Amino acid sequence: MKISQKTFLILGSVLTTTLLFSQGDIASTGATPENAVKLTEEISAFDFVMKGGVFLIPIAILLGYTIFFAVEKFRYISRMSKYNNQLLSEIKTNLQAGNLKPVEETVSRDATAYGSVLKEGVLTIGKPISEVESNMEKVVNIEIGKMESKLGHLGLIAGVAPTLGFIGTISGVIKIFYKISITENVSIGNISGGLYEKMISSGSGLVVGIIAYAIYHILLGMIDKYTLQVQKMNLEFINLIQRPSNGN
Repeated sequence: MKISQKTFLILGSVLTTTLLFSQGDIASTGATPENAVKLTEEISAFDFVMKGGVFLIPIAILLGYTIFFAVEKFRYISRMSKYNNQLLSEIKTNLQAGNLKPVEETVSRDATAYGSVLKEGVLTIGKPISEVESNMEKVVNIEIGKMESKLGHLGLIAGVAPTLGFIGTISGVIKIFYKISITENVSIGNISGGLYEKMISSGSGLVVGIIAYAIYHILLGMIDKYTLQVQKMNLEFINLIQRPSNGN
């Protein structure tokens, strides 16, 4: 019975000492589970992103320009590449009858890239077919050039934004190790705390770069679709003026 009592006394003293130490650590740091949850909840998404440093400013500017440019360019290309399936049917009768004035008025009302190409074709009727095709092709290239104007900005942003993010991260890492070399405080909290903040810069740059890259190829796809459709329209128009209704 005496050995059993001693054992209980030893276990009791160990548990008491452990409890006292744990309470002392919690009291000194204040890191209770409730406080940890509270601190996590207090950090908003905006505050979290703003920890990325000053390199987030040019990245944010690039993001704003990308969105503004994408909206304007999408609206312009959508408007100019809108194809009227009935346009050739509307001018077919007058075109075969030789009434070019109403044909010119009809294509002039179509304020799209297709209307501009057809108008050039109508104005050059009477000249050799090769010249008609050449003039229409030139107008197609001009309209494509307008659609592609400044589109390279998105490609530039797709490369610059991630680079700025990496530079921000590298500069942050240099500051962390410089601080460690001065304070000689090599702790996981000191390194990881500063490092995750600087990695936000790289993540933000990559996100902006991906957005610009995706928008760039979406707009190019719209232009490619117009290029294919306008070639089909040009072929139909040439066949139309070469094959009048009387078969001659």
